Amino acid sequence: MERPEPAEVRMSQAIQPAHANPRGELSAGQLLKWIDATACLAAEKHAGISCVTASVDDIQFEETARVGQVITIKAKVTRAFSTSMEISIKVIVQDMLTGIEKLVSVAFSTFVAKPVGKEKIHLKPVTLLTEQDHVEHNLASERRKVRLHHEDTFKNLMKENSEFDDPICDEEEGMVSTGGTAVQSIELVLPPHANHHGNTFGGQIMAWMESLATISASRLCRAHPLLKSVDMFKFRGPSAVGDRLVFNAIVNNTFQTCVEVGVRVEAFDCQEWSKGQGRHINSAFLIYNAVNDKEEMVTFPRVKPISKDDFRRYRGAIARKRIRLGRKYVTSHKEEVPVCVQWDISNQVSLSNANVEALKNLAAKSGWEVTSAVEKIKIYTLEEHDLLSVCVEKHVERPAHLTYHLLSDFTKRPLWDPHFVSCEVINWVSEGDQIYYITCPIVNGDKPKDLVVLVSRRRPLKDGSTYTVAVKSVLLPSVPPCPHYIRSEIICAGFLIRAIDSSSCTVSYFNQISASISPYFAGNLGGWSKSIEETAASCIKFIENATDGGLINTF
Repeated sequence: MERPEPAEVRMSQAIQPAHANPRGELSAGQLLKWIDATACLAAEKHAGISCVTASVDDIQFEETARVGQVITIKAKVTRAFSTSMEISIKVIVQDMLTGIEKLVSVAFSTFVAKPVGKEKIHLKPVTLLTEQDHVEHNLASERRKVRLHHEDTFKNLMKENSEFDDPICDEEEGMVSTGGTAVQSIELVLPPHANHHGNTFGGQIMAWMESLATISASRLCRAHPLLKSVDMFKFRGPSAVGDRLVFNAIVNNTFQTCVEVGVRVEAFDCQEWSKGQGRHINSAFLIYNAVNDKEEMVTFPRVKPISKDDFRRYRGAIARKRIRLGRKYVTSHKEEVPVCVQWDISNQVSLSNANVEALKNLAAKSGWEVTSAVEKIKIYTLEEHDLLSVCVEKHVERPAHLTYHLLSDFTKRPLWDPHFVSCEVINWVSEGDQIYYITCPIVNGDKPKDLVVLVSRRRPLKDGSTYTVAVKSVLLPSVPPCPHYIRSEIICAGFLIRAIDSSSCTVSYFNQISASISPYFAGNLGGWSKSIEETAASCIKFIENATDGGLINTF
């Protein structure tokens, strides 16, 4: 393992049976305690004074660790603001017999410096030593914006969710009530549970919450819940030794192979306890997968909301899921592995057909879920392991064949799509296949992006009614990466255009999102931007205002 950076704090722990769950895996609650302690020490190393946890969010669990292995937690300040800091946390597990290391988890936490007396705090800036430090420094600002606007974004999405019929709410065989998943527990805060400031250790509270959430999830699936991610641990206020902490957990909603459990914590001192008047000090939303005894992934039953509170929690889970999807970009820790193929004229037919088939297969997959519906435009998402795909469906009052002509000519795309600055044909392969060079605008202060893509166009067969425009990045030696641009990649994208009648059609745009293009989708998926809806509306307007004569002259 490499030497630690000057500002980095590391904790290494050998996993003992006392740290494990009944399956012999490191307890997620124990890991959360270690994470919080390491992050606090990193914050205090930078600030030079005592710090407290404000929130821990965007925790992603990639691997499990087992008894006998060694956990190493790395934490460092990515950016300091006036009185608060963002801490980046990375957890690695090493097998001592093989020496193999794997990424277990990544997380981001926010710590606030505690002033001494009436002294005002203004934290020093973080020293940026590497290119990665600069990247994380810029992303920290984006993540902070997401956190600060989280409540407003959530309220807007909840309002939006109430304005269209949620297909998941339709009656369906096998749906279950979440009443049986409700769990309550109480803990008396003792001196071993306190941190070095005398308050209840935040990591201990998180561990108690995770334990209760696991019980709640297991009551629904009757299997082994595995914590996949934590939406947010938000610390609303402190508690101290002698307080009684009351925990309440319940399943909010399920999404095929994952379930969201909400946990609420209230604190009572002796006087508050006798009066039954507690303080709401913490809330969290934890997302679980589950496996059966054969280690097979379990599909959760659909949830049937009954009471008004059930519907509030049900729709809240949908809104939070959408925010999580958008946050994937600003919390990304994975490097993109290029998957685009080398363009080979001798293999043109095979590459073209594969391009079209990939788009059709993406569209045919099950599991698409609606995340937004406004007038003529619907947005769907599909999650598959680490892959996220988007579908934008729009109704257009123009014939399918004219719509196909307009959308399959990518030189026209900058006229309606603000994500495309320029788009030129660099290789007219055939009537059905062209290779384009595309430039995109700057996002988040980074360099602009560029793309080299193969566009494969197909008219419907005699008995069919669907036009296809498939897009995929290719490697072209004559167009190498330019230092002024970041070469990006489209894995699989395109349009499927289906005729409704002789004068209207449905246009479905699909995109399997790669890390390099996710900045253009993040805000929309997360609910703090309407750029996709705005682009779709611009596309509709462009198509419906086009003249037949102009189309005939162009083609």
